[in-house]
Amino acid sequence: MTAAATDGLEPPTTPRRIGFFGPLGTFTQQALLGVESSQGAEHVPYRTVPDVLDAVESGEVDSGFVPIENSIEGMVNFTQDALAFDHELLITHESVIDIEHCLLVRPGCSLDAVTEILSIPVATAQCHRYLRERLPDAELIAANSTADAAHRVSTSDRDDVAALAPRIAAEVYGLDVAEADIADHAGNQTRFVMVARSGVPAPTGHDRTALVVYQREDEPGSLIAILQEFAARRINLSNLFSRPTKNGGLGHYCFIVYADGHVADELLADTMRSLHAKQGGVKFLGSYPATGESAETAREHAGNRWRDADDWLADIRNSIAT
Repeated sequence: MTAAATDGLEPPTTPRRIGFFGPLGTFTQQALLGVESSQGAEHVPYRTVPDVLDAVESGEVDSGFVPIENSIEGMVNFTQDALAFDHELLITHESVIDIEHCLLVRPGCSLDAVTEILSIPVATAQCHRYLRERLPDAELIAANSTADAAHRVSTSDRDDVAALAPRIAAEVYGLDVAEADIADHAGNQTRFVMVARSGVPAPTGHDRTALVVYQREDEPGSLIAILQEFAARRINLSNLFSRPTKNGGLGHYCFIVYADGHVADELLADTMRSLHAKQGGVKFLGSYPATGESAETAREHAGNRWRDADDWLADIRNSIAT
């Protein structure tokens, strides 16, 4: 339940080696290539998310890059749980990309001849309507990843197989994009995070802080008590959900909170202090620059009111006889 060391909010160092959830040709690699701080670093693919996080914790790589949330499927629980319960790592960066599902075929092959489509169940589910209407008789074959599907098609000697995979996989494995952007719902996005053993980026004015809050007791009103700490300081929560704590059996849950603001902000720091004192424990998962539109205006107004209240109280205390 203790926080990973922040050592005075020292900035994260520029990574030399970044592990990512591979193999080559995944959406994770596509997102990583767009992260400015990753340019010039060696990108090292790993088979699973836990493998990435283990490599960061052991020092095998300087940072890790993994998916944590999808706009359709929700939180990537195995990533979130690993950060909350299994590792002492800090989130230092986030990146959001649009997810474009494509049907990839061997060069010169026709989509009309396809009888088998390789991919992962999540991807085929997100393109179910298209596949049912365009290729109703094609058999869906499970692969280890979308990139694995592309690799298997590229090494096949058959002309009737296709991979449902990212566009980047076509470039990596020498395939043609037969159909692009075939997902059933527009606006499919995935959030990825960079994690490191230590280092908190300096506040930018548009930041996000991730916390794990453990209840002192499983009793009525525990959630509202947590929420009131943020509401009283007008701190917006971009995400809040419960997860089983992995010990103690059924009914033992903690809350994972993503709040607008930085640990260096007075209001958020005061919230964290209060939660640490009143709840069963708080684990700090990081403060880092947030993507999307800024909520700084609301926080700035609340911060001004908080400072005015501090000044008011200081004036009263200065009048105490000595």
